[in-house]
Amino acid sequence: MMSTEVPLSLIRGLPMAGLDGEFWSTQGSNVLLALVAIVVFLVVVALVMYGADMVRGVVRDKVQLVVLISPVLFLLAVGLIYPALSTVWLSFNDVVKVPDPVTGIYTTVTQFVGLDNYQFAFTDPTTLRSVINTMVWMVLVPALSTGIGLAYAVFIDRAKGERVLKSLVFMPMAISFVGASVIWGSIMYDYNQVGTQTGMLNAALTQFGFPAVNFLTEQPWNTVFLILILVWIQTGFAMVIISAAIKGVPIEMNEAASLDGANAWQRFWSITVPSIRATLVVVLTTITIASLKVYDIVRTLTQGRDGTDIVANKMYVLSFVEGREPLGASLAVILFIFVIPIVIYNVRSLNKVKETR
Repeated sequence: MMSTEVPLSLIRGLPMAGLDGEFWSTQGSNVLLALVAIVVFLVVVALVMYGADMVRGVVRDKVQLVVLISPVLFLLAVGLIYPALSTVWLSFNDVVKVPDPVTGIYTTVTQFVGLDNYQFAFTDPTTLRSVINTMVWMVLVPALSTGIGLAYAVFIDRAKGERVLKSLVFMPMAISFVGASVIWGSIMYDYNQVGTQTGMLNAALTQFGFPAVNFLTEQPWNTVFLILILVWIQTGFAMVIISAAIKGVPIEMNEAASLDGANAWQRFWSITVPSIRATLVVVLTTITIASLKVYDIVRTLTQGRDGTDIVANKMYVLSFVEGREPLGASLAVILFIFVIPIVIYNVRSLNKVKETR
């Protein structure tokens, strides 16, 4: 009869073998310390909340407001403000190794270099190319996604099978950027220099007698082909939000304009677009920021080769691959500067909408 016992050496080779006695002997103190810190944090919060609730008089509301806001401000300062200021400061410095005058051992020190890192970003050909590509992404992705989403939302509004048609366009939103990149890279853009073409686009080209194209290496069109992946994902988001806004436009306004002799195109520009202007601004802003942060698509398909690099990927390579953190920090600041005008425009546009109501 064959034995069903599993050898001990095989068990130790399994993925869960790390949670054995050796793990707890080395990491048990860290786990215990984390649990104690969580318990202490909860106890402190409970005591502070209880103390705030015991306050009486005219200052009660102010004390409770401070107690409720303080943890949020603390986490905001630790998790956002301090890292942002630290990144800005690092971007004006350089990390170099200098020998100790006594021992001769090289130590790492930080030296202030001013705008040298930013000068590098706008003079180095590959880094400058990533900045230009990011600006192209920032322009094309919001324009195409919002335009296609708006057109689709208008054409299928109150049409038969509207829910199904919306679901088909919205489904790519459920796919991760990496998953979408794999789908487009292996199914749509696949290129074989010799042999049968397996990519759908190249299969269609060769079927009609055209030569196959390596979509991911042909500059500068390879950047456009990468952009189409993000447009494919974000169009569903734009369509759903805009469609909900269109349904909020009063039907009476379109009916009155129709009675006055306005055609569909005139009603669209004179009634629909002004009525959903705030929604369009929000959609454009959201997609623009998403296009500035995109990293997965480029990293998965090209790794920034053949002139497709963008700021987010270049920042990762400089900081974590090449170990040049100050240069990566300067690119992070440049990326942040790109976002500032978008946020300002968003706030001003929403304020204008509020004033007109």
